[in-house]
Parts: sequence; C-alpha cells; structure tokens
Amino acid sequence: MASELDRIEKRVVLRASRERVWRALSRAEEFGAWFGMRVDGEFEPHSTVRGRMVPTQVDAEVAAQQKPFEGMSFDLFIERIEPMRLFSFRWHPGADPDMGADAPTTLVTFELADAEEGTLLTVTESGFDQIPIERRAQVFRDNEGGWEIQTRLIAKYLARAQE
Repeated sequence: MASELDRIEKRVVLRASRERVWRALSRAEEFGAWFGMRVDGEFEPHSTVRGRMVPTQVDAEVAAQQKPFEGMSFDLFIERIEPMRLFSFRWHPGADPDMGADAPTTLVTFELADAEEGTLLTVTESGFDQIPIERRAQVFRDNEGGWEIQTRLIAKYLARAQE
C-alpha cells in the first residue's frame, strides 16, 4: 500500500484552449520556456532527452530562485504521449550528480480535460515510496512546492501567449 508521501497531485484550470495547453506541454521548447529548462531534442514516446535547468522566462522572482541550479542536467524518459490528453515522463526527483542511472525514478503525468473556463490540467508525480527513506521526505517536500510553482508558471505562460 502506498504511503501518504508517494503521490503529489495538483490541479489548475487554465484559461486557454486544450490545443494551446497541449502545445505548451508537448513541445520541448515551449515546455522549457515556462518550466525553466532547456531540452536537447523533442519529446517522443519511449525516448530519453536531456534537460538542463535555466531560469524560467515567465516570472522574474521564480527565475531568481532557479538561478543557483542553472546548468544542472537531468534525463527525462518520455513514457507516453496521447495527443490532447496525456503526457508523461520519468525522472530522478531531487537529482543528485552522485546518483547512478539505476536509481529509482518517479512518474510525472500531465492530464488534460475540458473545463468550463478553459482546460483542466492535472499534474501528478508518483513513486516517491521507491526513493531511499533518507531522501524521501525532503524530495517529496521540494517537489510538492515545485509543482505548486509550476502550475502557476504554465498559467502565466499561457496568459502571456494570448496577449
């Protein structure tokens, strides 16, 4: 049975069409602009792309918080792409340069649904129970706060795109 520290879920209604939200998620360059990463390559199912942290382009305050991590690299294994509905990848949360490639990963899933005011985005990260106990609580806390920020960043990115 999964613990209460195994899964993070965030929901946000974005004032944009499903098609526009999908592009912001599924195009590596757009994803990186709001998330705060430069992606080497495009998102394709069952492939691995390298991401490098760069400050987000949509919020100066968050960009300043990301600045100390600039250049940190990590891999994203793209699991599923179901156009207009679901995008998911695996990564090593709280990436540590000393961590081996066989270290446990978590699954990040972005799901889209229609909403009266636009598009409902549900972001879920699961699998924290696989993270070594000495790191688990901190990684969970960091990512819980991180996804809260990321849902605000994508909303700001989409709002700017409509201006």
